[in-house]
Amino acid sequence: METYLGLDLGGTKLLIGEIDSRGNILRYKKYDSGYFNQQAALDIIKLSLDDYIKTVGWYDKKPLGMGVGLIGRVDPNQGIWLQIDPGRTQPIALAKELADIYGIPCHIDNDVKSATRAERVWGFGQISKNFIYLNIGTGIAVGTVVNGRQIRGSHFNAGEVGHVRVGVNVGIKCTCGRVDCVEAIASGIGFDRCARILQKDYTTDLHIPADKGERIPVSEIFALSRKGDPLCVKLVENASEALANLVMNLVRVTDPETIVLGGGVVADGYIHAKIMELLNPTTMRFVSNGVVITKLNPEFIGLLGAGAVAMNM
Repeated sequence: METYLGLDLGGTKLLIGEIDSRGNILRYKKYDSGYFNQQAALDIIKLSLDDYIKTVGWYDKKPLGMGVGLIGRVDPNQGIWLQIDPGRTQPIALAKELADIYGIPCHIDNDVKSATRAERVWGFGQISKNFIYLNIGTGIAVGTVVNGRQIRGSHFNAGEVGHVRVGVNVGIKCTCGRVDCVEAIASGIGFDRCARILQKDYTTDLHIPADKGERIPVSEIFALSRKGDPLCVKLVENASEALANLVMNLVRVTDPETIVLGGGVVADGYIHAKIMELLNPTTMRFVSNGVVITKLNPEFIGLLGAGAVAMNM
């Protein structure tokens, strides 16, 4: 049986698994992956992959290809992981090194662009050649497909839409240096930061850890918002408006048939419904397939994306 090996490297976990050409996950294993630079991440990948081969093993024979989804800027053509973020830039020829060590052809890509590949091959891309995959999770970014081809940009940095302003004013400084970027308001990190800033102005039953390294779960904010908690209602209102404005801005740029939402913040559908209420029908009139939540399992879309990268799709 022909299989492909996927590695989905996030900020806190590494998911390794085998996938067939239809997008079925045959087996997988999760590893912790805290790292501070690209070389440390490579070491974690190698240690984890060695363990996977030893403890899980191949489903049948050695996979035909290996794909890795990564945070930050990636040159998929040369197989080079360029940087994690501007403060962590250490270009590394990751694809060649892994291919040489494990004897499996290796391809790499950015994590959200990888997920967009999965959507193109096994998701809404099957009915749409012009779509935007909007990932709303720990951060916010998009993969944009125009006439069946994914946009990458001159420096492989296309899609960093988390760093645009969307008309919601909180007064929160974004890590990029601007104020009130959508990622600082509506991502997993954004909900946490906004809760800490706005808590003095609203009553709340939300537990806000004193340790800023311990992030407030978005699920808890949503649960309390449903109960009418003033702070959590405000956080959800701000995020919904920010995301609706972002969607409408994106629609005006590439004229997509479909907007696909993915990531943990939208997975349960709660904020999706609120975004839909705020969309202007005139702006959205050509989005014929609507604004939809991905049908691919949000827990595994990164792994599926890495599998699509391995297939070089």
